[in-house]
Amino acid sequence: MGVVGGGQLARMMIPPAVELGVEIRVLAEAEGMSAALAATAVGDYTDLETVRAFARDVDVLTFDHEHVPQAVLRALVADGVQVHPGPDALQYAQDKLRMRERLGKLGIPMPDWARVENAEQLDDFIAEHGGRAVVKTARGGYDGKGVRVVTAAAQVEEWFLALDQDGGPDAGALLAEELVDFRRELSQLVARRPSGDVTLWPVVESIQKDGVCAEVIAPALGSAGKVAEMAAQIGTTIAAELGVTGVLAVELFETTDERILVNELAMRPHNTGHWTIDGSTTSQFEQHLRAVLDLPFGATGHRDPWSVMVNILGGPVEKSLDEATTLAMADHPAAKIHLYGKEPRPGRKIGHVTTGGEELDEVVFQARAAAAFFQD
Repeated sequence: MGVVGGGQLARMMIPPAVELGVEIRVLAEAEGMSAALAATAVGDYTDLETVRAFARDVDVLTFDHEHVPQAVLRALVADGVQVHPGPDALQYAQDKLRMRERLGKLGIPMPDWARVENAEQLDDFIAEHGGRAVVKTARGGYDGKGVRVVTAAAQVEEWFLALDQDGGPDAGALLAEELVDFRRELSQLVARRPSGDVTLWPVVESIQKDGVCAEVIAPALGSAGKVAEMAAQIGTTIAAELGVTGVLAVELFETTDERILVNELAMRPHNTGHWTIDGSTTSQFEQHLRAVLDLPFGATGHRDPWSVMVNILGGPVEKSLDEATTLAMADHPAAKIHLYGKEPRPGRKIGHVTTGGEELDEVVFQARAAAAFFQD
């Protein structure tokens, strides 16, 4: 099988591929990326002939990210390549406006939203929603990029100016959303096979820092009843109705008035599922491979009552990664450390730490303490 994109998600697909006896190849964007261990080609994933040449040597094509253009994806499907997830599903992870429109037709609960094509429309939306709103670029945003909380359209003036230069029938608008008064953020991971078989992991809580996932608690505290049922229903409905194949992450808001609203979608393994490598019977990466190859699913239960994942953001400055790793291992031998083969840089995800156990407070402490060795 082939993976387009050489980041850490592709890197973490390699161990389960080896264990399952699946030959895995990676089309990386540049030399020395995280998934260099399996990178058999380096090239531009937006160029059809580059991706087409890579796809000739694989049976199934999947992705480390959602940025491969629709024109490339549809040409590959026309060539007879098995592409999972396919372009019909992936378009809703690539374009937030299309996603909101489609989920609205399905009756999926969401924040109030609007397509805004100019400053006047955005100012009207802000006025109708208490003087503040969330504005997102329809395409390309991730980890807090392309997202702003604003009180006036002037605060995204450059985004409106850029719309005229993007071209395309859906490029001429921004997405405006109500600023949700939420209690916490949740994530429901689902995996779906081409045959339609679906499986889920327990819903988890994600804790954000500057728009980036910083910690994940699995399962989400107090999520055994109504919250879990609602998250599972939303996740399975979206996976089935959009025809997703592979892992789907549905990022959710739990509001102060006890609603569950869909925030974002990702059609690939997701940061909020990294805990599954050490904390679940079957990791999201192994399950993604099983799904896109249409193999029977593995079990998704917890190995421990609680699992906590803490991202390593930025990395050490005063000491080397090797030194930080050695210190963390010595002080926290039960912590599982995963590094992505990246050089430390402010704000960059260079790895994560996972711990598990019986007592949540202790599990949280151990994960944070181990990760702290990587932050000077």
